[in-house]
Amino acid sequence: MAKFKIIISDPETGKSQAVELEGSRAVPLIGRKLGETIDGAIVGLSGQKVQITGGCDRDGFPMRFDVHGGVRANIILSEGVGFHPKREGERRRKNVRGSVITEEIAQINMKIAKNPEKEKSEKIEKTEKALPDEKTIEEQPKTEPTQHQQQ
Repeated sequence: MAKFKIIISDPETGKSQAVELEGSRAVPLIGRKLGETIDGAIVGLSGQKVQITGGCDRDGFPMRFDVHGGVRANIILSEGVGFHPKREGERRRKNVRGSVITEEIAQINMKIAKNPEKEKSEKIEKTEKALPDEKTIEEQPKTEPTQHQQQ
């Protein structure tokens, strides 16, 4: 059976938490791709949406967006996930994992994409800012009409 260590990060607070999923709780993640947005209830965050951002397999090989499927591939890299060149123009052949989650994946990285509770509070704040206060309307001094306006 599949066993995943899930790292969920919150971009707004900068904090992250780890969750372990085994057996039947891990099955909904198999076959998902990097970049997909899923329901947070799968990882214990009900009411939120989370996005899959990365991961690695049991041997430590990272997942890449541009390698299709769930296979391990030996590709030439010039930059990005799995290789950071020390010299300009340097390229190297490296092992990386594909973009689909399989049972060989050990760790999955996710971030909170949407938090409906915060969105509701933001909408309320925006509507409060859009409506002028009653006091500000009453406090505005009344001006006497000019000669132009009287005619």
